[in-house]
Amino acid sequence: MARPNIIYIVSDDLGYADLGCYGGREAQFGQVSPHIDRLAAGGMKFTQGYANSPVCSPTRFALMTMRYQYRLRGALEEPINSRSKGSTTLGLPPEIPTLPSLLRDAGYHTALIGKWHLGYPPTFGPQRSGYEEFFGIMAGGVDYFTHCSSKGDHDLYLGENEHMEVGYLTDIFSQRSVDYIHRMAPDAKAGKPFFLSLHYTAPHWPWETRDDAHIAPDVAKNLFHLDGGNIHSYRKMIHHMDEGIGWVMDALREHGLEDNTLVVFTSDNGGERFSDNWPLVGGKMDLTEGGIRVPWIAHWPAAIPAGTTSTQHCMTMDWSATMLELGGGQPHPDHPLDGVSLQGVLRDPAATFERPLYWRMNHRQQRALRVGDWKYLKVDEHEYLFNIPADERERANRAAREPQRLAALREAWLAWEQTIMPIPADASVSLGYGYRDMPQR
Repeated sequence: MARPNIIYIVSDDLGYADLGCYGGREAQFGQVSPHIDRLAAGGMKFTQGYANSPVCSPTRFALMTMRYQYRLRGALEEPINSRSKGSTTLGLPPEIPTLPSLLRDAGYHTALIGKWHLGYPPTFGPQRSGYEEFFGIMAGGVDYFTHCSSKGDHDLYLGENEHMEVGYLTDIFSQRSVDYIHRMAPDAKAGKPFFLSLHYTAPHWPWETRDDAHIAPDVAKNLFHLDGGNIHSYRKMIHHMDEGIGWVMDALREHGLEDNTLVVFTSDNGGERFSDNWPLVGGKMDLTEGGIRVPWIAHWPAAIPAGTTSTQHCMTMDWSATMLELGGGQPHPDHPLDGVSLQGVLRDPAATFERPLYWRMNHRQQRALRVGDWKYLKVDEHEYLFNIPADERERANRAAREPQRLAALREAWLAWEQTIMPIPADASVSLGYGYRDMPQR
């Protein structure tokens, strides 16, 4: 079989149950995610898939490097914020091998359309880390109409040049992706495939739908939009993204490329204020399930059986490792992968394997380890032990009942911690809001 074209779609702050195919309820306007649901129906849905972090830029480090993000200084920021502009340390170093650089070397066209959030030029940037083309934002979030960051800086780029364009950001990213497919189609048909990272900002704050341009001047004062938004506008933002994904799939069909294109959809971390994470607890910045368990959908008609579900444990860097293997790329010997390929699972959803998953957060000194049915969790000074299949909401702490199991998982986590970089004293935790802004559980 010919190497597939690959489209890696990453949403931003999407909740586990926001999509219809993950049990999400309909909105006032109807189905929230019919095109994404169609991808799931025509491919494979993962119910035990995780993000590498409960916050955005650390996950993106793992996505790019296929390694635990804790190996790089920039990824110890939670997350990288706009104050890092001009930094020569807080970003993805260009000398580090990445998924796009290794696929490029293997003969792929490569492009990122959407959010970068891995450091600012001149030291860092998408085209310094393997993408031949870039159109999108450097920051963690921008206004959907003015395209300005939380500092008020205009933050929309074509390559490394500032680019002015009128329009709703989600639609601009979708349309640019369609244009890219049209341009790459002749080469794809001739045997030179493409790798497209389509990294939306939706449904990340500010809470602006396609019809909310009038909100932009007020939101510019605080992009966290703490006094606005609701579940209705939030779902509409997801729906706009979903429509764009429909346009992308239509473009693939137009050129006869759908059958041999791997489309993977996920989120960079768990949901935020208006997300539906049912049945999970917690959200962005938390190592409870709601902060790290996310949708994972893989659609590739030539290879993935339609309408299937997998319970394989996996995280962001595993998917990137899978894409590298499918594209014929080779890991760099000086940077061995932590990610594990899921190629066998994609072809046979019953072919699961044990996959221990580790997390660490500076925020609240959190730790987590998932091994089989069990999860070790530490938040502040408190330790927990949960049987996840029996207790997905992490309410029944088994630590006192099973001290030996708790101790074994704690020791495994501590041994793993010795293999990664310690958290430096100057690493920042950036919280957009707290208890004074809204009540927490």
